[in-house]
Amino acid sequence: MLLIFVRSICLYILVLIVMRYMGKKEIGQMQPFELVISIMIADLASTPMSETGIPILYGVIPILGLLFMYMIISMINIKSIRIREIICGKPRIVIYRGRIDEQALIKEKLTINELQERLRVNGVSSIEDVEYAILETSGQLSVIEKPNKRTTTPEDFGIMPEYVGISYDLVIDGKIMYDNLKKLDKSYDWLKKEVGKFGLLPEEALIVVINGNNSIYCQKKEMT
Repeated sequence: MLLIFVRSICLYILVLIVMRYMGKKEIGQMQPFELVISIMIADLASTPMSETGIPILYGVIPILGLLFMYMIISMINIKSIRIREIICGKPRIVIYRGRIDEQALIKEKLTINELQERLRVNGVSSIEDVEYAILETSGQLSVIEKPNKRTTTPEDFGIMPEYVGISYDLVIDGKIMYDNLKKLDKSYDWLKKEVGKFGLLPEEALIVVINGNNSIYCQKKEMT
């Protein structure tokens, strides 16, 4: 039993490292070859994890082999557009200038109901509001609405909003984010002073965030 536990931890760490190396894509954003490799890695790890009679290397070596294949295919995709189209396919326009391309739907094995569902996921309630819809190689649907249906932006009114920048976590669950303080060229004493305005110590805060306008959000940690 202890052996299975140790083998499971080892294979889990290996799979985690491999998947982390493969990037931060969600399942729905993976290319077909990435999804296939992910499924095969999971299957290869499960067998030696539970079967103590199988050497653990029988799972480790194939997983590393798949990682090697992933690296090779990824490099080929970067270097060659033609091979990338063969491996990953090409985006296909399923709605063109407001009209559904039936041939495109048939080729992609996509029904009208599925198309409507994907449009709703994109926040579009009616097909008549769509100018273009493109089925990407990852399976995601990119939607370009008709000009009169698009969300207005400050640029439409000739307004230039102020630059906001990004927010930085300074405290998470009572733990000081020293790396972020360093990026902002701030010290612990500065943080203590700012959080003190809320009647707290940094270690007593659930979260402290500073946004691009140097405005600070702070909430006390209730649970200890």
